Parts: sequence; structure tokens; C-alpha cells
Amino acid sequence: MRPMTDSVFPFGVLVDSHLSTLQAQGAIVAVSPLLEGQIQPASMDLRLGPKAYRVQAGFLPKAGARVEEHLRNLSMYELDLTQPTLLEKGGVYVVPLQEGLKLPAGIWGAASPKSSTGRLDIFVRLLLDGVSTYDTVPAGYAGPMYLEISPLTFPIVVRAGDRLSQLRLRHGEVTVNDAELTALHQQTPLMRNLQMPLGADDMAPHIGNGLWFSIDLHGKPEDANPIIGYRAKHHTQPVDLARVGGYGWHNFWEPICRNQTSPLILYPEEFYIFCSREGVCIPPGYAAEMVAYDTRVGEIRVHYAGFFDPGFGYDAAGGLHGTTAVLEVRAHDVPCVLEDGQPIGRFLYEKLAAPSTTVYGSGIGSNYAGQGLKLAKQFIMD
Repeated sequence: MRPMTDSVFPFGVLVDSHLSTLQAQGAIVAVSPLLEGQIQPASMDLRLGPKAYRVQAGFLPKAGARVEEHLRNLSMYELDLTQPTLLEKGGVYVVPLQEGLKLPAGIWGAASPKSSTGRLDIFVRLLLDGVSTYDTVPAGYAGPMYLEISPLTFPIVVRAGDRLSQLRLRHGEVTVNDAELTALHQQTPLMRNLQMPLGADDMAPHIGNGLWFSIDLHGKPEDANPIIGYRAKHHTQPVDLARVGGYGWHNFWEPICRNQTSPLILYPEEFYIFCSREGVCIPPGYAAEMVAYDTRVGEIRVHYAGFFDPGFGYDAAGGLHGTTAVLEVRAHDVPCVLEDGQPIGRFLYEKLAAPSTTVYGSGIGSNYAGQGLKLAKQFIMD
């Protein structure tokens, strides 16, 4: 596929109207029509194609090489995703996606797991022909897209059309620097202390190469529910991604209660779900991305699903209230101690190229609008 020669879009993160325009112009190519809800306020869901390859190991193509060349050498067998198909825990699979790209020269982007993908501890990464870094879409890329999938905790059942990853496209420089972030917070609070009543918050956020947040291991003082986190169980039944609300959480998770957190020790390669101590807000003119791994907070990965759309943290009427960020936490190499209120990650804010026609929330069927501590949508929370 030959890329388009120029971009007429403003600088910033491309929003839903821009993505629709790119699709109409042939810059976003799909083997079947895009579905309702596939284009989000500032990102687009990517769909699995009809077949998958079980491979010996994950890989990255070198410059000039195609993903298909590696599949010929590393593929163990092929799977038919037109039927519900089991992907084993610890296996590595590569799936050609239904969407491909033929981008204008100035448009670049990145991919990230969707929220439910991260909360199920499914490790997914975007692969592109000739691109030697994961989840990276270089400016003007023209070619197919593939998804590497590795279920790390639960075996899963997938099928063609499932959406495990999302794509965000950008034009030019989009990052909000620390000075701009400080000014934006003074104008529209980006974070509030959920321990304080709404309107009584005088919180001064920690801003340093992004907006930092901390972990909540105590819960709200008035909350009678003692559960402040979950640890995944081993050797469970498979999770069918299509079964929303189809599983009782007790069969897959062990609760962590506030009286078990003095201190809380994370053990290597165990998978945990916690939430942020602060409520986060993404104003309508912005998007954000959570940094998944930062060695300054220890050898832990704190998030898989990195994209936050405009409107996150606002109520249905557009009022600011702040929403917790759910954290998918995995320690590596050595045990790690966590304390309540410990800084654990940061948000990078990005400017939108234009206002989106929709914002994150229940009005567009966002599964985690107004969330507290919440597991993936496949689990019934009681």
C-alpha cells in the first residue's frame, strides 16, 4: 500500500471525526466495515482477524522485513478464529488484524491494550512490517497490522472480531509539558483527593515529567467494604472474552483487605488489581496516556491499558468529579513493598487536534465510567 502524501489535519491527537475521515479517504483500511463504537473519542479499537498463529516466541521484524517472513519461520500451527478458540496461558500467538493503514506522511501513532485486556493480564503488542519497536506506528506507515497475544494469568477464549487493542493517531507534537500541565490544573483541576468532599479539595498535584498518582491501600474512610485490591488465582478455567458478566469473581481472584496491607508485599510474577488514591480528570480538549513502566518506582509494571480519552473523570452532565484509575500491577525480579499513598505512576497529557464529537462516559457505553476498584467486565462484582 502506498501512503497518502500529506496531512491536512491540525496538530494534536486525532479525534473521532478525523478517524472517520481517514477511513473514508482509505487511510484506514479494513477487510470488513468498521462497527458502531469501534471509533472512540480519541482512539480506534482494532479487531482480530479470522486466523491466529501459535509461535515459538515473540519477535520484532528488522527494517525492511515483513511480519509474514517471521511467521513462516516461527509458526508452530495455525488456529481458526472464525470459531471460539482457546489461547493457552503462557502461549505466544500472532493474529493478523482486520485493519491496515495507509497513512498520510505526517500522521504517526501508537497502540495500547484495551482496559479489559489489561485487567485480564493479557499481554498484547502491535507488530508492523519493518518496524523494530512494539506498539509503534511511524509517520506515513502503509501496510498490515498484527497483534502479538500472550495470556499471562488466565487462559482465554477469543474469536475473530474481538477487540484487544486500540490505536491512537497523532499529528505533530502533542505532549503537554509540565509548565502547561501546571497551568491547566490551575484552570481545570486534573486530580482531586477522593478522601475530601467534592469542592473541598486543595490538593497540589505532583507534576514532574507528567502528572503523578499514588496507590490506595486503605480505601475511603466511610467505605464499609474492606477490599482494596485483588490477586489473581492460578489454574482457573478459561475466560471467554465474549461473556460479559459471565463469571463470578471469587473463582478467579483472591481479595486483599485493608488489614492485610502493613506493609503489602508484591511477589514476582503475581498479578494484582488496585486503584489510585486520587481521582483523575481528562478535560474535553485533551487525552492522556499512563506510563506503564518507570524504574523510578521500582521493578513493577503498573498498567497495561494506557490510553485515557477526553471526558474521563466527568459525570454525565459534564461536571468535574474525578475517577480513580484502576491499576494492573505486576512485580518483576524481586519482591516489592507497597505503602498506602506511595507514588506509583504518572499520566502524560496530550492535546487534541480538535474537540471530539463524543467524550468518555456512559453516554457512549464506556464500560468503566465512574469506576471504583473494578475488575474486567467479564466478572460479576457483588
